[in-house]
Amino acid sequence: MDGDEIAEKEYVPFVINRCLSYFPDTIFFINEINQLHSLPKKMQFDYLRMSIRKKKRFSPWLKKKKIEKIDIIKEYFGYSNEKALQIADLISEDDLVSIQESLYKGGTEKMKKPK
Repeated sequence: MDGDEIAEKEYVPFVINRCLSYFPDTIFFINEINQLHSLPKKMQFDYLRMSIRKKKRFSPWLKKKKIEKIDIIKEYFGYSNEKALQIADLISEDDLVSIQESLYKGGTEKMKKPK
């Protein structure tokens, strides 16, 4: 990044910090740089480059599991994710099947049992 303005503009500290935060040997460095988020991008880059050892690191981004039961509740009642999660335990499997049947719009595929 020395003298390369394009590379400095394209450096996104959030993405780099998030990628490196999955590893136990880098978590403390990333926590420190997150506390100093107001530093210029070049200083953040240099800190991480000089403090973290070179190593192959790969980890996929963690994603939330999509729960079909929650989607059915959200569509039927018009609730948000939080409200649907709160009442998910209150709805029995039989009620969920009847809700799913009432939401069924037809088509070539048969209805699947909710998970």
